[in-house]
Amino acid sequence: MSESIYTGLEQLGGSSAIPASPEVAELERVKNPHAGTLYLARFTVPEFTSLCPVTGQPDFAHIVIDYAPGEWLVESKSLKLYMTSFRNHGAFHEDCTVAIGKRLQDLLDPTWMRICGYWYPRGGIPIDVFWQTGRPPEDLIVPDTGVPTYRGRG
Repeated sequence: MSESIYTGLEQLGGSSAIPASPEVAELERVKNPHAGTLYLARFTVPEFTSLCPVTGQPDFAHIVIDYAPGEWLVESKSLKLYMTSFRNHGAFHEDCTVAIGKRLQDLLDPTWMRICGYWYPRGGIPIDVFWQTGRPPEDLIVPDTGVPTYRGRG
């Protein structure tokens, strides 16, 4: 791989402050060395945190991001910082989940993408939010997320 695919990365390889909000967080991308090859990349964020926009109470989720890269890959440190920037961000579960998916879609223009947000119960109701760009390509391996739906005391 050529060093030139890493040109322009500002966050990788050094100390980076947590962005104050998702709006100011800088997501970075690198060229996909296997562009044209159909494969799935998965990011799992088991300790995602945001704030309720009304009460300011913390909300917690297990987020799974699956995408079939096209020309671009998301740079993982910038993704970690972006996801962490939600810790002080007030938004409903649906807004957080879909906004993350749309921002990555705009950055990467992947062949296919989905985001699954498994939100822990608040007020006795768990909320699961799913968004995708369309049907996955026919030959793409898309494993189950491995996150069970909420069962409570069963």
